[in-house]
Amino acid sequence: VQLQASGGGLVQPGGSLRLSCAASGRLLSINAMGWYRQAPGNERELVASITSGGDTNYADPVKGRFTISRDNAKNTVSVQMNNLKPDDTAVYYCYATIATLVPNVYNTHWGQGTLVTVSS
Repeated sequence: VQLQASGGGLVQPGGSLRLSCAASGRLLSINAMGWYRQAPGNERELVASITSGGDTNYADPVKGRFTISRDNAKNTVSVQMNNLKPDDTAVYYCYATIATLVPNVYNTHWGQGTLVTVSS
């Protein structure tokens, strides 16, 4: 199973970016999907997550600015990031909890990081 992330880049404060991540390979089902981020010198922190049923969870710093969504048919998760701030600068990692061999036995898989830089 692989997770392929895309969509990072350089944006000015107040701008928007959309990150996407697609899971591929032999998988049975996907439970939670989401995004973490890690800024230089900081620990990796949860940004947003979404369950297979569509329940969402956001970190306080991004509430009202970021929107997470997923397409269960395509095994993709995206996050729309609006009103970006310099503090949002980080490497963003997508993740998914995936059952690959045994139904309802899930392991966490990670995508490669994608850099988001918010700067004027």
